[in-house]
Amino acid sequence: MKLKGEDVEKAKRNAALEAVKHVENGFVIGLGSGSTVAYAAEEIGKRIKAEKLCVKAVPTSYQAFMLAVENGIPITTLEENPTLDLTIDGADQIDENLNLIKGMGGALTREKIVAAASKTLIIIADERKKAKILGENGQQVPIEVLPFSAPFVVRKLSELGGKPKIREGTGKVGPVVTDNGNFIIDVDFGPIENPSKLDAKLKRIPGIVETGLFVDMADLVYLGKLDKVERLKRKK
Repeated sequence: MKLKGEDVEKAKRNAALEAVKHVENGFVIGLGSGSTVAYAAEEIGKRIKAEKLCVKAVPTSYQAFMLAVENGIPITTLEENPTLDLTIDGADQIDENLNLIKGMGGALTREKIVAAASKTLIIIADERKKAKILGENGQQVPIEVLPFSAPFVVRKLSELGGKPKIREGTGKVGPVVTDNGNFIIDVDFGPIENPSKLDAKLKRIPGIVETGLFVDMADLVYLGKLDKVERLKRKK
């Protein structure tokens, strides 16, 4: 049964509730961005009030920062806590090896930094985000670039066989600007047979700050369904 409407939100919440069970007293966590993570932030806030849970969070975006503030989660930084106990974040697509495409919300660079600083990366999503291979069904790969480099990077991405497009804002004129002051280029590469190889090629293009390919980073994935949650663990 294909999820839609309220069923999607219920599935997201189910996944978030499972992930939050991993948060323990004294933990410093990374707090990702997006609608699914909003449910996790809400639940962490409830636990702080009910259990007197002592938790601090490093937000991955201004949206994540606001989620933490709204739910009474104390904020910290990587300067104060360079190693995090775990991060809870969402994903736009998840393949069978738990590789990810992230960044449709525009926070991919900070999300990847926070994920890399964490002992455990837990991904939460509804079951629609699961795919056999990354890039299928028209899923694009977001790439953060320096504004000065954008025309050059677009050309190089086309030479790699991608179909790049600078992301335009809604409700504003011109390109989307990230929390880091950069642009986002969304690229359709089609099905990606080797995400690690593509990620390495992209990193060699001057001007690319970070890619939305998160390869071998997720430790646990909770896929929310209408009445249950599927737990996937990365093979070491």
